Amino acid sequence: MTVFEPRIVGFLCGWCAYEGADAAGRARKTYPAHLRIVRVLCSGRVDPQFVLEAFRQGADGVMILGCHPGECHYKEGNLQALKMTAILKKLLGQCGIQEERLRLDWVAAGEYGKLVKIVGEMVEKVKSLGPLRLREDGGGINSALTRH
Repeated sequence: MTVFEPRIVGFLCGWCAYEGADAAGRARKTYPAHLRIVRVLCSGRVDPQFVLEAFRQGADGVMILGCHPGECHYKEGNLQALKMTAILKKLLGQCGIQEERLRLDWVAAGEYGKLVKIVGEMVEKVKSLGPLRLREDGGGINSALTRH
């Protein structure tokens, strides 16, 4: 019997969360290797289609990590990410994907300890949910992608 090792895609703000991940590396702090990082300019620039495509391509979970509210380098990008994530969680539910497979959180550049903690929490959450098994037709994601 094989042990389930989840695949998690993380969209990290280049100004804060990505720098936090980089700081974790410099401090020799480790977090689960399940996370595949995609650096973005701002959490508010994560298009919902990116998240849907990550799931369609085999991700078991997706994280969006950005600057703390009020500290966005693009003023309100992280607030846009908050609104988008709430809507996206509803869409995921309609596609048969548990909303817990998507996590939005705030990580400042120096908060590498927090980054390590929340990545570990996400890995454990996704492990408890088990592998994401989409139907042959993409579990409704294909139709959601074509609507947007």
